[in-house]
Amino acid sequence: MDKRQVVLDTETTGLEVSQGHRIIEIGCVELVNRRVTGRHFHQYIHPEREIDEGAMEVHGITLEFLSGKPNFGQIAADFIEFVHGAELIIHNAAFDVGFLDAEFHSLEQEYKAIAQMCDVVDTLQMARHKHPGQRNNLDALCQRYEIDNSSRALHGALLDAEILAEVYLAMTGGQASLSLSSESGSEGASSSVGSPADIRRLPANRKTTPIIRADKDELERHEARLSELEKTSDNVLWRTAPCSASDSQINHDRG
Repeated sequence: MDKRQVVLDTETTGLEVSQGHRIIEIGCVELVNRRVTGRHFHQYIHPEREIDEGAMEVHGITLEFLSGKPNFGQIAADFIEFVHGAELIIHNAAFDVGFLDAEFHSLEQEYKAIAQMCDVVDTLQMARHKHPGQRNNLDALCQRYEIDNSSRALHGALLDAEILAEVYLAMTGGQASLSLSSESGSEGASSSVGSPADIRRLPANRKTTPIIRADKDELERHEARLSELEKTSDNVLWRTAPCSASDSQINHDRG
């Protein structure tokens, strides 16, 4: 059965949901069987309140820019349709899930909590477990896993979701395929679902594992060592299938 995951990020009017701050942008990128499919959900949202100056310095989104954008209630059904049943991949999941649940709770229509609709994986907790005592924000992880985030001058929900998809795949498997699935189209059910303009791929200069062959001197020393062992051992097996120089290889990971 295909495994569907959705990498999700949000931008907000401020840091504390308990102070009435709201979501102003949602970005989601779909993975199926560890491949980016090309489907995404991206929506700017009018928060119906002011945006903190500190938050604007982070994401650059102004209330003027959001003028005429839908409120959360108007996009809630499309968002749920996109994420329902998927495994959500979120960096610092408690933050985004807290804001999403608060938005759903504020609506007249009754909606389930995110954790009742989706499994949630927190890549921040995963990174802290994998790299204890180190910086584990998204920029630090990009540097650690050699992922290009040079276009991330400001935070943006869709851009950060695309970058987090690369980080998650690298952190959980090393070799990861970000090529578009040939079986998945780029069109979705709602007008906010489509093909990202820029699906980033693993860097072309990622190191490969070289194969280093034993030279003549190493092979001679190896044979001499086997001869010494034969003098003190009975019923030896290592010479039953002698290897040639072409068969003797040292697989050395320099990555």
